[in-house]
Amino acid sequence: MREIQKFVLISLIWLHSSLDCIIRLCYHAFIMKPQDLVPPHSRDDRRVCVHDRIWYVPMQFSQNTREPLFLFPGWDHPDFFGNNNPVNIEYCSGNGAWIAERAVRYPHINWIAVERKFDRVRKLWSKVHNLKVSNLLVLCGEAYHATEKFFPTGTIDEVFINFPDPWPKRRHTQNRLIQLPFLNQLGRVLKDNGKVTVVTDDEPHSQWLIGLMKENGNFASTYPDPFYTTDCKTYGTSYFEDLWRSQGKTIYYHEFIRHGHP
Repeated sequence: MREIQKFVLISLIWLHSSLDCIIRLCYHAFIMKPQDLVPPHSRDDRRVCVHDRIWYVPMQFSQNTREPLFLFPGWDHPDFFGNNNPVNIEYCSGNGAWIAERAVRYPHINWIAVERKFDRVRKLWSKVHNLKVSNLLVLCGEAYHATEKFFPTGTIDEVFINFPDPWPKRRHTQNRLIQLPFLNQLGRVLKDNGKVTVVTDDEPHSQWLIGLMKENGNFASTYPDPFYTTDCKTYGTSYFEDLWRSQGKTIYYHEFIRHGHP
């Protein structure tokens, strides 16, 4: 009798272990990993296209590329969102933690994550698939170039720029994303009374932004002087916000409203 009980116990343990392995295998089989992303073209055959929830916008093209110029079909095209819901953009999306959470929380808003580093684009893409968010599109490309060349005028509701590289050395300021030409483009693509939110941990970069917004003249701060807040608990978190807060840094939140188009 004891032998039978022992056999049954061993069999149950083996069965439980086997089922656990099967569940784990099935789980990993359906989870998309960043390295699972396969671009639709080779590095030597770069072109503008939308494929598998990524909008590829290279700045340089191969001499072998003979396709006609990419014509933007509209945000309501099935390759993009397939609806007329509001469209928000996040520039400098990084690994996508902030915008993925937003896409899940606000399914009736369309979200575009702009990121030029392909390793980060891979992470964004895996979040799109694993979270099954059809309202999130990843743009793989340089922010100013993509905005100037392809974003239609007056079609964006809100823009978010989270922790752009401040390029603190004076000789590197030309590398900053936030420049007057870029702000002009944001003013063009935003709808009347559209908003721009910029978050940074760098106080000089905050002052740089405020000065350029005043110089641009198309935006008004929603915050009174000094034109930012350091307390915005409902904004959500990101990798860099958690990192800088853990180091005791102050986070500066700016919000500007676009005046009506002429």
